[in-house]
Amino acid sequence: MKKLKHKVLQIFIFYLIIFIFTGYKWHNSSKIQHLKKVKVIKVIDGDTVILNIGEKLRYAGINTLELHTKTGKPQPFAKEAYKLNKKLTEGKTLYLELGLRERDRYGRLLGELYFENGTSVSEILVKKGLALVCYYPGNVKYYEKYLPFQREALKKRKGIFSLLDKIKQAPYYIGNKKSKRFHHPACPEGRYIKRKIIFSSLEEAFYKGYCPCRRCIELILNF
Repeated sequence: MKKLKHKVLQIFIFYLIIFIFTGYKWHNSSKIQHLKKVKVIKVIDGDTVILNIGEKLRYAGINTLELHTKTGKPQPFAKEAYKLNKKLTEGKTLYLELGLRERDRYGRLLGELYFENGTSVSEILVKKGLALVCYYPGNVKYYEKYLPFQREALKKRKGIFSLLDKIKQAPYYIGNKKSKRFHHPACPEGRYIKRKIIFSSLEEAFYKGYCPCRRCIELILNF
């Protein structure tokens, strides 16, 4: 009798695992069925692509470092982000989800690209530590979705976060509670923040979901 009960329990657990796994896959794949299929014609950099509908798409909720700079030298891990984005998307058909805020100030579409299984391109970039999660008004859901992935990449010192143990950090960093951007103490913009928060380290700033100021990112990451 005990052997029979044990065998029944094993069968139950086996089918339960199958149900959970297939159910998860179904949920992820079914949620993208209402999205528009698009083809990526060309990858511009780590977070921007050109679509076959004649539009540029900027991934909402993340930011990769600059591939094209005034000096001609890419910022750290910008090339790696570009290569991964290209490998994942160029010439491929994916599912487009537009953000609540559909365009940025440059007229580019804001949104996300999903694979058939429901995984997004941004999710992969963030998990690899090749993209920073950034707050943008109108696209908060992406920020909230990807921040836990960034915290895991930060903990494991992946990609951009591998620099944190190698660079000389400032004694503190100044965060803007409204924009969720943070500044190096030498950055002039930091002086005029009304709702500020002080971080004792880069790790604290990134963990709290603050992005570095574009104008002082070289000061922040020491390159």
